Amino acid sequence: MPHKSGLGRGLDALISGSETALEEGGVTLVPVDHISPNPRQPRSGMDVDGLGELTASIREHGVLQPLIVTPIESSGQYTLIAGGRRLAAAKLAGLTSVPVLVRPATDQQRLELALIENIQRADLSPLEEAEAYRQLAEDFHLSHEEIALRVGKSRVAVTNTLRLLKLPDVVKNALIEGRVSGGHARALLALSTPEAQAAALRTILSRELNVRQTEALVRKLAGERPRIAQRVIPKPEITELEERLCASLGTKVLLRTGKKGGTLTIHYYSNEELDALIDRLLKAR
Repeated sequence: MPHKSGLGRGLDALISGSETALEEGGVTLVPVDHISPNPRQPRSGMDVDGLGELTASIREHGVLQPLIVTPIESSGQYTLIAGGRRLAAAKLAGLTSVPVLVRPATDQQRLELALIENIQRADLSPLEEAEAYRQLAEDFHLSHEEIALRVGKSRVAVTNTLRLLKLPDVVKNALIEGRVSGGHARALLALSTPEAQAAALRTILSRELNVRQTEALVRKLAGERPRIAQRVIPKPEITELEERLCASLGTKVLLRTGKKGGTLTIHYYSNEELDALIDRLLKAR
């Protein structure tokens, strides 16, 4: 199985040696009704269109990549760890059994591995990801740094994602329904009260503001002096580099170039985030 760079080692460690297992008969067929969903699955829904395509493929070629399951004592039943979409598609395709790799896993490992798999497939919404991090932090007492190491994210990214859970329900619902993005929601966190966040949301929706316009609105509402508008449109390659830096550092990054050099601005929203950024940048040396 190809290595998924930039993510935690949990899933790779669990299924390492799967090629050998195939050669040695380690893959076994299990009835689909003997496999229960992972109770720690962070994803609350599935992409129906994508599931239809996968169902058609499985109907034609079968399940090519085994699911990962863990046994429920000696009952002959199993709990799914990885492969929820494949299992759902196999049922829709009419399969009565699917190939699986049986691996022992603790409750914490089931959550970690399901989270890693979904992050690899970009299957989680920002709030689903935040809720999974919350479970790892509160139920299993992992620090933000430990969570970051397990899922291959920066500590700042984990902290910023967790902060989404502090938003009022009206903002969370808008995020769940896709009326605003994770970038909009993170910008609203800079406002100090739920009432201010809800009011800003109404403005975002009525004016159809993008993320940068939302950040400007939040600065204005927070009492910051307005910045002088610049009509310079960044080049596509600069925008792409900003997005890569944002994804790597887990926070807003602005890159401005001039005739001789330029400026790189990294934003942070708490002392903890500043400490994490400093640690990350110094370690990179």
